[in-house]
Amino acid sequence: MKLVFAGTPEFAACALKAILAADHHVALVLTQPDRPSGRGMALRPSPVKEQAIAKGIEVFQPLTLKDPATWERIRAQQAEAMVVAAYGLILPQAVLDIPRFGCLNIHASLLPRWRGAAPIQRAILAGDAESGVCIMQMEAGLDTGPVLYSGRQPITSDETAGSLHDKLAGLGSRLIVETLAGLPGTPAAQAEDGVSYAAKIEKAEASLDWRLSAVQLERKVRAFNPFPGAVTILNGAPIKIWRATCLAAGTYGATPGAVVSADPGGIVVACGEGALRLNELQKAGGRRLSAAQFLSGTPIRPGAVFSEE
Repeated sequence: MKLVFAGTPEFAACALKAILAADHHVALVLTQPDRPSGRGMALRPSPVKEQAIAKGIEVFQPLTLKDPATWERIRAQQAEAMVVAAYGLILPQAVLDIPRFGCLNIHASLLPRWRGAAPIQRAILAGDAESGVCIMQMEAGLDTGPVLYSGRQPITSDETAGSLHDKLAGLGSRLIVETLAGLPGTPAAQAEDGVSYAAKIEKAEASLDWRLSAVQLERKVRAFNPFPGAVTILNGAPIKIWRATCLAAGTYGATPGAVVSADPGGIVVACGEGALRLNELQKAGGRRLSAAQFLSGTPIRPGAVFSEE
């Protein structure tokens, strides 16, 4: 099929690669403008742009899709369908109406649960047992369109946002290829019950409030790995927590945030309920270290207190 593709991050780049491998012709790629990145804050192209350039595909990076001139550029491709994956711009009705088979969105949740920007992190934060991918026929509402294909993915007890992202990116790539092969298909309306919204992740959310239960805090550590990284404060300095283990519920006889024990096996911190063993930590400007490595350079004694940022 002749397609237009719209996407920006690695999740979308994985889908674009699969579409091209299935011998579809992508006439135009839309992606977000290059953004400053890295310590030097140099402009860096998105993963989708990098892949499109490598394949010799025309790239278009509009700041908005509200401009009629932009609509005409998309219309001029005469594409049969437009595939959208984590693009970052809202598609107006004028764009949704252009392709013969409409616009198909690869969404990383089991709709109608977790409509919105951050379904992967929100599923982990909520303690969901499974996630998945839906290929949705786009309409004007936020992730409200009927679903053409879907697939489920269990969430393991040690799942991070990074590991779940990679699994769902692979699943979404397979499902979009199957969907394109079966167009026009028979889309099914989303259920009216069970709707939830996955708001964009804000850096402030990654601060660990030790008054929460160990279960909640352990989920935060996994949900914010790799971005933005769960963070706590010790002696006025921020420390990121990359891996942690939830210990048995109970009273540890300490104020939430207080260190109960610290040895090479981990740093045990009292929570509002239960305790959390910190297994991998990182100082600002440093590298990720196991608890044993961290303690060799930064001794911590029982009674020391971690605080919220």
